[in-house]
Amino acid sequence: MTDLPPPDIDLQEITTRHHTARRLLTALSASTLTLADLWNSLHAALDDIPALCAEILRMRDDMTALYHSRADLLAAARATLSADHAGETDPLYYLRDELTQHTPPPSDDQGDTW
Repeated sequence: MTDLPPPDIDLQEITTRHHTARRLLTALSASTLTLADLWNSLHAALDDIPALCAEILRMRDDMTALYHSRADLLAAARATLSADHAGETDPLYYLRDELTQHTPPPSDDQGDTW
């Protein structure tokens, strides 16, 4: 299974534009005092962009990890079905092995696990 497709947005380009806009607004706000409130509002809006970019990157990392985890579980399920079809003595081994990578195995009252 391949990695996630590239994002539709270029975060580096957005970050570069943000820095350019920030420099321009700083220069304009220093030279045009009558519009100070407008410039302050624009500065406040621009302050949100770095945090939003960081959040997008964090979410993308989380999504990639989930994507790979799902792919591993799907591969284990397919291996289990193939092992069962081939008559292996413990076809559920593949699924159990993958599931224990994510969570501890459950046990019943007798202490037996999967």
